[in-house]
Amino acid sequence: MTNPADPAALPQCAVAVDLVVLTVREGQLCVLTVRRGIPPFRGRFALPGGFVLPDEGLEAAAYRELAEEAGLAREAVTLEQLRTFGEPKRDPRGRVVSVTYLALGAGLPDPLGGSDASSAQFEPVSGYLAHPAGPTALAFDHPMILAAGVERARAKLEYTGYGVAFCPPEFTVGELRGVYESVWDLAIDPANFHRKVTNAAGFLVPTGERTSRGGGRPAALYRADPAAVLHPPILRG
Repeated sequence: MTNPADPAALPQCAVAVDLVVLTVREGQLCVLTVRRGIPPFRGRFALPGGFVLPDEGLEAAAYRELAEEAGLAREAVTLEQLRTFGEPKRDPRGRVVSVTYLALGAGLPDPLGGSDASSAQFEPVSGYLAHPAGPTALAFDHPMILAAGVERARAKLEYTGYGVAFCPPEFTVGELRGVYESVWDLAIDPANFHRKVTNAAGFLVPTGERTSRGGGRPAALYRADPAAVLHPPILRG
């Protein structure tokens, strides 16, 4: 039995952070991936992330990796902790526990690969979800992490204002519906959706302005808080 009072006798385990960064582009839910420039899995696509430094907090590490590997500023995303992944053989380099984060952003710029990522890009999640194994799958256990992140985002759209994190500060109901359709990957009846979101108490706040940027008749602009609780919820099925 190891002596818990002896630091040298403690089990050796590294801590990492990995990020599921989601945005909507051209009507598709997309995830930020990086091409690994170092072993293991050199040349394979993976989620951005890396090891936590000795003097660093978890959230600070997540923001640092986002900046180093993709050139994205912390102000560009809404960040929340997702879950922890710690299977013993998830990393061929040794025992690594990963604390994962879900990050959402609207209109995110093209990422710039850096650090140990040779490139960075946004790609539709559909391809990775459809192929969780094989040579085109994400490296490590990142297919599982991505699936958990996408499901978290999809579920939170049902009972919170999370969807507005994918929208500009002022948006139309049609633009918000487009977010729901992209994240849920299904078509939504416009009239039914309009009724549900406008009837959700304390959710949408009219700005008093209108826009025709989507074409057609000018539509009302709204603001909303992503942390708002939707009552009643907007269910997928």
